[in-house]
Amino acid sequence: MKQTLYILLFIIISNSLIAQEKIRTFEKGFELKVLYDLEKPAIENQNISSTCWSFSSNSFLESELIRLGKEPVDISEMYIVWNTYMDKADMYVRMHGNYNFGPGGAFHDVFYVAKKYGLMPEEAYPGLLKGEELPVHLEMDDMLKAMVDVVVDNPNRKLSPAWKGAVGGVLDAYLGEKPENFNYKGKSQTPKDFANNLGINWDDYVEIGSFSHHPFYEKFIIEIPDNWMLDEVYNVPLADLKAIMENAIKNGYSFAWGADVSETGFSWKHGIAVVPENDWNKDEKAIKDSLLSNPIKNKLITQDYRQQEFDNYNTQDDHGMHITGMCEDANGTKYYTVKNSWGETNDTKGYLYATESYVLLKTIDIMVHKDAIPSQIKRRLGF
Repeated sequence: MKQTLYILLFIIISNSLIAQEKIRTFEKGFELKVLYDLEKPAIENQNISSTCWSFSSNSFLESELIRLGKEPVDISEMYIVWNTYMDKADMYVRMHGNYNFGPGGAFHDVFYVAKKYGLMPEEAYPGLLKGEELPVHLEMDDMLKAMVDVVVDNPNRKLSPAWKGAVGGVLDAYLGEKPENFNYKGKSQTPKDFANNLGINWDDYVEIGSFSHHPFYEKFIIEIPDNWMLDEVYNVPLADLKAIMENAIKNGYSFAWGADVSETGFSWKHGIAVVPENDWNKDEKAIKDSLLSNPIKNKLITQDYRQQEFDNYNTQDDHGMHITGMCEDANGTKYYTVKNSWGETNDTKGYLYATESYVLLKTIDIMVHKDAIPSQIKRRLGF
C-alpha cells in the first residue's frame, strides 16, 4: 500500500501534547487526516489462537507504560493465557460443566492475573509450541476441552487429585513450563515482582459499556460468554460513552476496545469499518471496494438501535482491539484508529480505521484509565 504522509508540527494546548498532522492515503485516493496519534508498541500477531483479549490488553498496558513515562516492556500474552486457562478449568468443573470453557477472555482477565499471579516479559516466557514462531492453539484448545469434559463426567465416581496436574501438563506441553524465577534486565525476579515493578495501579482502570437493559451509572455483569469471571462493567448512556472515548484520545489516553467485527461494513483487507446510512445491496464486494474511493455517510446511531443489535445477537463479543488515535475524512466524519493483533496482514499494515458510528454501534465495552473520563461523568459513576 502506498502511504503519503505530510507532517506539520502543531501544539495541542488542551493537553500539552506534541502531535504531528498527517494525511493517510489509502488506495483509490481515499484520505484520512490524522487528528491524534498516540504512542503504542509494535503490531503483533495472535495467529491461530483466540487470544485477542490478551494481546489487546497487553498492548493497552504497554501503551500506558509509555504514557506514564516508564520503561517500555513487551509483556507475555501466553503467561496470562496459561493462568486463565487453569482457573477457567477449575470453574468449569465446579459448575459441573454448565459454564463457558474456551480460549476466549476479557480485558479484566489480564488484570486478574497481574494481581493474583503476576506477569512476565515476553523474552522470559514466549509461550510458543516448539518449532512455531507464532501461536497455534487449535489442538491445545480442543484437547483441554475434552479433558475437562471427562473430569465433569466423573467416570471414577469421585474426582481424583490428578486432573489439575493433567490440565497443567497440557498447558506446559503447548505453552512451556512457567518459571518461578527469571532474569530480566540483569535481575532475578518472580512474576509478582515483575508486575509490581511496572508501577501500574491496577485499580485505576475500569471497563465501561452502554446498555439500556441495565440502569445507567451503575455496574452490572456483562452478559457475554467469555466473561467467565462474571466481572462487572460500568453502564453509561451512549452519549457518555462517546464523550469518554473522545476525551480519552484527545487527552493522550488510549483504551482497549471489545467489539463485533462480523459486520458487512468491517473490511479488514482495506482497513476500514463503517455503518453506511443506506443498507447494503446484493453486491457487497463492489460496495466495499468503493469505500476507498469516496467517503460515505454513516448511519446515525441511537441507544435503541444499539440495544436492538445487542439483543438480537447482531452485536457479539467477537474481538478485542486497542484504540490509539482519531482521524477524519473530507466530510468531517470521525474515525478511530484501531491497533489490531492480526499482524501486518492488511492494506493498512495491521491497523483499522473505524468510523465513530461503527464504534458507537458495535462496542461491547472499553477499558480505560479513570482519569480519561470527563469529571462530570466520573462524579455520576462515584469515583
